Amino acid sequence: MKKAAVFLALAAAIVLIACLFGGTEETAETAAYLRVHIRANSNGAEDQAVKYEVRDGVVEYLTPVVAACETKEEAVSAIEARLEAIEGVAERILLENGYAYGARASVRKEEFPTRVYDGATLPAGVYDALILELGTGEGDNWWCVVYPPLCFTGGNVNITYKSKIMEIIRSFFGD
Repeated sequence: MKKAAVFLALAAAIVLIACLFGGTEETAETAAYLRVHIRANSNGAEDQAVKYEVRDGVVEYLTPVVAACETKEEAVSAIEARLEAIEGVAERILLENGYAYGARASVRKEEFPTRVYDGATLPAGVYDALILELGTGEGDNWWCVVYPPLCFTGGNVNITYKSKIMEIIRSFFGD
């Protein structure tokens, strides 16, 4: 019971500190990830639907590229070398669906809110990200993580996540 109370107090303190100081700059935790955002032209139903078609094509194209990368830096370099090809994949899918408004791809640092993906929480902060804007890029976006490959695994990549906070807590409690 006492361990649980200490754990809850520690967790609450961590959340409070993260809320007060997180989210405005890149941290060691946010620096470990390369995110991807595909921004739709608008929030219209058609633009949102084609955004998912583009997502499927881009994920299919990038999966073998990212699977071959052993570090985030390799993933960033591999994607930067393929920005025109990524735009080409997106534009082909847009044209196949009757949209000629084009696509722009870039890798840059951007601030993102806290997100949860399949049990992995990414805190608010500044992340390196592949940004793919469809048309005006003013619509809602689809997001995921390119590296480590949360959406680009191709089924053959084993990912192990470690939490420094959990390691500290476990060492504190001797578990």
